[in-house]
Amino acid sequence: MRTTGWVGGVLALVMAAGCTGGTETAGESGGDDGDRLSAFYGQEVDWRECGDGFECGSYEVPLDYGTPDGERLEIAVRRLPASGADVLGSLVINPGGPGGSGYDYVGAATGVVSRAVRERFDVVGFDPRGVGRSSPLTCLDSDELDDFIAVGYDGRGGGADPTDVTPDGLRELEEVNRGFVEGCRERSGDLMLHLGTVNVARDMDVLRAVLGDEGLTYLGKSYGTYIGTRYADLFPERVRALVLDGAIDPGIDQLQLSAQQAAGFETALRAFVEDCLGTSGCPLGDDETSVDDGVEKIVGLMAEAGDEPLRSTTGDGREVNRTRVELGVMAALYSESFWPRVRSALADAFEGDGTGLLMLGDDLYDRDDRESYENSSAALVAVNCSDHPSPRDIGDFEEAVERAAEEAPVFGPTLTWGALPCAYWPEEAVAEPGRLDAPGAAPILVVGTTRDSATPYAWAERLAERLESGVLLTREGDGHTAYRRGSVCVDDAVDAYLLTEEVPPDGTVCVR
Repeated sequence: MRTTGWVGGVLALVMAAGCTGGTETAGESGGDDGDRLSAFYGQEVDWRECGDGFECGSYEVPLDYGTPDGERLEIAVRRLPASGADVLGSLVINPGGPGGSGYDYVGAATGVVSRAVRERFDVVGFDPRGVGRSSPLTCLDSDELDDFIAVGYDGRGGGADPTDVTPDGLRELEEVNRGFVEGCRERSGDLMLHLGTVNVARDMDVLRAVLGDEGLTYLGKSYGTYIGTRYADLFPERVRALVLDGAIDPGIDQLQLSAQQAAGFETALRAFVEDCLGTSGCPLGDDETSVDDGVEKIVGLMAEAGDEPLRSTTGDGREVNRTRVELGVMAALYSESFWPRVRSALADAFEGDGTGLLMLGDDLYDRDDRESYENSSAALVAVNCSDHPSPRDIGDFEEAVERAAEEAPVFGPTLTWGALPCAYWPEEAVAEPGRLDAPGAAPILVVGTTRDSATPYAWAERLAERLESGVLLTREGDGHTAYRRGSVCVDDAVDAYLLTEEVPPDGTVCVR
C-alpha cells in the first residue's frame, strides 16, 4: 500500500484524522435514510468477466448525501469470487492512501489475504470517490506536478535547510499551493467538496447492501483503517468483522499528525541504518559505525542535494534536490523488502548519481515510465484537507516546522510543509472532529506494528482504546502494516477473526 506525500509544494505524507460535519453531512439518520436513498441501496451490479477470474462492475452513489436527488457518481468495483462452496459473503479490502485503488488492490488478492479466507469470501475492492476509475479528481497535469514537486520546502528548489525559509520562498510556497487548490477547483468543480472519508464510508455501506451482505466484513490498511473507523461509527449495527491494520489515530489534528508520522519514519530510518551497518558493502559505514553517524551521513546527503542537486540519468530534465532525496528515502522505509534497493540508491547518491532515489520517489507517488501520474496524489490532498481542519495562516506552518524540526529533525519539516495545501482548501469542505468510538459495534480488531514507519504504533494503541469494542493485536517488527507480512501469529489471528468473528485476547503480542 501507499500513503504518499510531498514536501512544501509537495503533497502531505499524512493520514486523515476522524471528522464529521461540514458538507460531509449525509442526511438525518446515518442509515439508509428511508426512501431518499432506497434507489441506491436497492441497485444491482452488472458483473462482467474482466480476466484472470475477476469480475468487474460499478454502482452509483449521490455526490452529496444531503441532496441524494442531485448529481450521481459511479463507483468502480472489482471482485475475486470465493474459491470454495461454503461462502460466507464478501470481504471488502482497501490498501490505504488516501488515494489508493481498491479495484487494483483486488488484483493482488492472492497476496493480500490468505487462501483460507479466499475460499470463504468474495474479495471485493472499490476505487473510492475521486480515485482512479471512480470520477477521478484532477488538479494539475503531469508537467505542472513535476514543477510543483520541484519547489521543495521553501521555494528554492528543495534547499539545504527546510526551516530556513526566505520571504521570497514563502511567497512562492503560497503561490504554488494556492495554484494546486485552484487547479482542483477549475478542473473538478464541486467534486472537490465531497471527497471526505465520511462520504467514502457511506459509499461502502451502499456497496455492502448491493453485495447482499447484512454486515460488513472489511480489511483496511493504513488510511483504510480510517475508512473502517468512520464506517463503524456511522453504522455500528452493520459491523460483522473489521480488521484495521496500520491504524490512524482519529483524535489528532493535521499538524500533530504530521509530526507524529515524521517521528515514525525516523524510528524506521534508524532501524534501516542499523540493518545496513551490519550488511557487507553498506554505504553508510560498517559495524564499527554508530547508528547516529549513519543517520547523519544521510542527513548530510540531503543537505548537499539542497545546495547542489544530484544528477540523474532519466533524461527528463528533473534534478534530484533535497526534496527528492527525502522522498526516495521515505519511500524505502515502508517495507524491509525495499532496504536493499535504497542501500544501492544511497551508494550511487554518495557518488553524485541520484537516479535510484528519484525512482523510489516516483514509485511513492505513482509517476510512471511515460512521465505521467495517477491521480492518487490529488485525491490524497483532497481527502486529507476535507477530513480535518488546518491552520489558515502560513505563519502557523512556520512555527509548526520549527517545532517539528526539534521533535523529528530528519523528516518533521518535510511532512509539516507537506500539509500546506490544506491552508487554502475551501472551508465549506472541511469537517469538524467527531468522537468515533462506534458504540454498540461488534468487536473490531486493530493491528499495530511496533516500528511501523507510516502509522506509528501509538496510533494503533489509541484507536483500540477509543473504539468501544476495539481489540489490539501487536506485531513486534519493522515495516508498514502487519497482516500477510511474514508473521504466522498475526496471520492466524486475523484469519480466525474474519472466518469466525472470534477476536484474539486484547493485547496479544506477536513476536514472529
